[in-house]
Amino acid sequence: MSDISNSTSGLSAQADDFNPYGYVPTEWVCALFVALFALTTVLHIGQAWYSRLWFLLPTVCVAGLTEIIGWGGRLWSSKNPDLLDPFLMQIVTTIIAPTPLIAANFIILGEMIRRLGHKYSRLSPMWYSILFVSADVISLVVQAVGGAKAATAAKNHTDANAGGRIMLGGIVFQLACISVYMILAVEFIVRYLWDRPIRKMDVSKFESHVLTPKIKMLLAGLAFSSTVIFIRSVYRTIELSDGWTGRIIATQVYFNVLDGGMITLAFYCINIFHPGWLLGHGPWAKQQEKTISEEVSEKSI
Repeated sequence: MSDISNSTSGLSAQADDFNPYGYVPTEWVCALFVALFALTTVLHIGQAWYSRLWFLLPTVCVAGLTEIIGWGGRLWSSKNPDLLDPFLMQIVTTIIAPTPLIAANFIILGEMIRRLGHKYSRLSPMWYSILFVSADVISLVVQAVGGAKAATAAKNHTDANAGGRIMLGGIVFQLACISVYMILAVEFIVRYLWDRPIRKMDVSKFESHVLTPKIKMLLAGLAFSSTVIFIRSVYRTIELSDGWTGRIIATQVYFNVLDGGMITLAFYCINIFHPGWLLGHGPWAKQQEKTISEEVSEKSI
């Protein structure tokens, strides 16, 4: 990874080799992604409010707002490719934006485990939320610190390599967490389908333990959104490893398809396979948890 300050000298809209992108972002593509992310974010805010699943506001909705900022920066760059500020704005926000979205997937999987049976999962729903959401927060903080460090260095015309390496570390850590999450999720689904529990547990009458059509739909949606997010994380890992002035980051179609395209699919997938529709509204889920907890406490007395 070479010094980003070298790549930002002598910038001009006509000379792509000397602007921070290595190309001029296509205006209509940037405008399209701004519109797509704005639409899905508005839908998610409405769906979260209607279903009263408040965890979606600081996860999916915040991720959508961050993507809008990032693609807004790219739209700005399409008109002023020689400016450093919109480049830094978009590279930092588009890297960290999917992190809250991933946290929502962790929480939804935990809720599905609660419905289908703890005994098929290596982790309880509570520990899924604690471990994976905590890891997601750590990844977000690392990426944000790295992005801020790199942006400050670039503005001061000093070496941005250290910040870039920190961002890469955050992305790699996130990719590792997603990989573990997907392995555990697949194991849970296989064990459930084959009825091969990890441990023996008393079956609560409030847990359905039935793979209903709605649960199947949510499983399909969760699998699809997790897969496209995983593809995007692999791409960003390779991109940052290649450097801010490397061939991968300087190829616009890679970014449009493997970052913007993949994350757009993940957002709309959750809009369509929404947990509020497929699992129920917030108060019902909260009451179910309370009832199950009370029954467990009574049995232990």
